[in-house]
Amino acid sequence: MTIQNTIESYIKKGFLKIYQIEIPSVEFQATRKEFKGDITVVIFPLLRYIKGNPTEIGEKLGNYLLENVAEVINFNVINGFLNLVIEDGYFLKLFNLMNQNPTFGFESPKESDKAMMVEYSSPNTNKPLHLGHVRNNLLGFAVAEIIKASGKKVYKTQIINDRGIHICKSMLAWKLFGNGETPASTGLKGDKLVGNYYVKFDQEYKKQIAQFVEKGISEDEAKKTAPILLEAQEMLRKWENEDEETVSLWKKMNQWVYKGFEVTYKNLGVDFDALYYESDTYLIGKDIVAQGIEKGVFYKKEDGSVWCDLTEDGLDEKIVLRSDGTAVYITQDIGTAIQRVNDLKDVGGMVYTVGNEQDYHFQVLFLILKKLGFDWAKNLFHLSYGMVDLPSGKMKSREGTVVDADDLMDEMTETAKNISEELGKLDGYSEEEKNELHKIIGLGALKYFILKVDPKKRILFDPESSVDFQGNTGPFIQYTYARIQSIIRKATFDYSLEINELELHEKEREIIKLMSLFPETIQQAADNYSPAIIANYTYDLVKEFNSFYQNVSILGEENHQKKIIRVQISKKVANIIKQAFSLLGIQVPERM
Repeated sequence: MTIQNTIESYIKKGFLKIYQIEIPSVEFQATRKEFKGDITVVIFPLLRYIKGNPTEIGEKLGNYLLENVAEVINFNVINGFLNLVIEDGYFLKLFNLMNQNPTFGFESPKESDKAMMVEYSSPNTNKPLHLGHVRNNLLGFAVAEIIKASGKKVYKTQIINDRGIHICKSMLAWKLFGNGETPASTGLKGDKLVGNYYVKFDQEYKKQIAQFVEKGISEDEAKKTAPILLEAQEMLRKWENEDEETVSLWKKMNQWVYKGFEVTYKNLGVDFDALYYESDTYLIGKDIVAQGIEKGVFYKKEDGSVWCDLTEDGLDEKIVLRSDGTAVYITQDIGTAIQRVNDLKDVGGMVYTVGNEQDYHFQVLFLILKKLGFDWAKNLFHLSYGMVDLPSGKMKSREGTVVDADDLMDEMTETAKNISEELGKLDGYSEEEKNELHKIIGLGALKYFILKVDPKKRILFDPESSVDFQGNTGPFIQYTYARIQSIIRKATFDYSLEINELELHEKEREIIKLMSLFPETIQQAADNYSPAIIANYTYDLVKEFNSFYQNVSILGEENHQKKIIRVQISKKVANIIKQAFSLLGIQVPERM
């Protein structure tokens, strides 16, 4: 039983004894910095059970707790808030329990619990990963790790969009203008090579449109009849009809892209447990549609197209099969969801990491899956996120103005290098050590900058300001971690002794209280699918540690027991920083 549970129990008993009234619950909040206390009971909600002066009610309950709860040693009442002071022994006991647990905050999955599947990345195979994909990957990976830490089994997956007209555009441009070049012959990553031809297609397409317009053809007509577009459409038809030459080219170029993606994922520090390909799944949903017609979930129109009427649910009618029998995008998504549960029988819910432009699509998808009667459909969540903007404006793939993910990571490493050198942070390090640290700092800055923001909000990404050794940044937190490691290396005495009796400094109490919130923070982040909760908790912990570091002597403390507990506290703070950052996919350096 926690101290909060104990206090709640005794508040209920005290209220019954004093006022002869049973109350169902007690409201707590964090004690404000300007008031003395560790736990605050909010008195105002109790006024619905008894009319009276909140200060007087607080005084009576405070005195009751003082008499009956050994851990409560003092209290004060300010404006209807009962602030309780808890004895040092409780905080020492709390700290020792945390300190004995190397996985403090992390829960193990129960055998009986259903697993969650988290989908992220989901790229197209016609271009490299860009800044938008970076936010997607970082969010999806972090949410998967947080859900896992909260005590659930997790599968990480992606659906690779490897078919469609956009893929054929890259293929056709390479066929027409590529002269047989390959990643090996050019020295380019395969995804970059293929992406160049996607841009090349658009350039040629625009040229042909301009030529048609010059001849007096309307722009709309020119867009529809440009020869290169008609060729791309014909290539798609050939692919759908399994034309051997077209399929062979498709396989070859996709392999180039997959190898390129693998490098990017490795550098970004994300991974997957299962992969799905649109080319395998786009027809799966058709069987489900047939079953849905039988169940009355879908209906067929006169032209043969199949629809789902969602108007009673506040949405509209949604087509799930065209009149020619071909699948639409949502049909594929229905099939893929069902396929995943068939493949992995313990999956009981899914998280889709997809930008907020698809909000409506997922409302429709989840509702259709519920109507089809799947029990896991109630555990589907769209992790909707905002755009990542740049100071220069919005990115456009066709025009080749995207910020390439690989280039971005290189730029972040270079920015970290320049700033570190200016500040003289890494003087005395070997070149190899410096290069490794530049990468850790640069990627840490990138990941933290993106993940500290609530997923729903848009981000204006500025590489320079993200690599700052002050303020709410990744490097600031990494630097604090490295500082603690320095303290631990200098602590050459035995500090393993468990301290059970000691008068604590106010800063020690505050940091123990904050550390104790780590398990609750993980659960909250998992419930809200928000890495920002972990990121900002870590920043608060680091700020509190730096205040502790400035206000108390650690290694210079003469009292041996105080010195032991302060080294122990420092080490535990570092462990929590490391564990919290691991959930965000961020490394911490031992020296910096």
